Amino acid sequence: MATDKNGFEIPDQMRDLAEKSVDQARKAFDDFMNVTHKAVSTAEDSANAMQSGATDVNRKALSFAEEHMDAAFKFAQQMVQAKNLEEMMSVQQDYVRTQMESLGEQARDLSETATKAAQDAAKVVKPK
Repeated sequence: MATDKNGFEIPDQMRDLAEKSVDQARKAFDDFMNVTHKAVSTAEDSANAMQSGATDVNRKALSFAEEHMDAAFKFAQQMVQAKNLEEMMSVQQDYVRTQMESLGEQARDLSETATKAAQDAAKVVKPK
């Protein structure tokens, strides 16, 4: 037992208990910090994956918008060059058909890209 200058004694068992309590508190804090670091890292990875996926979707959407504008200008030029109403109707019919096909393909492509982005983000979040 340790005695201070006033004659107060701290039993060895009390000292051992206090030491164990401090060690347990330190271990609990270290475990908490490790879990927190992992959670922050996972959140950052998930955000990066989502951002990457969103960038892919945005690039595709911009590319599709450019394609549609090019098609619209081509359509307008063909309409101006049409010699009669029948030719104008034919140009318009071809334009509408082509645009509908293009929209369908682009919608599928965007859907696949968005699905892949979501799956990639989900993989990051799942425990390994």
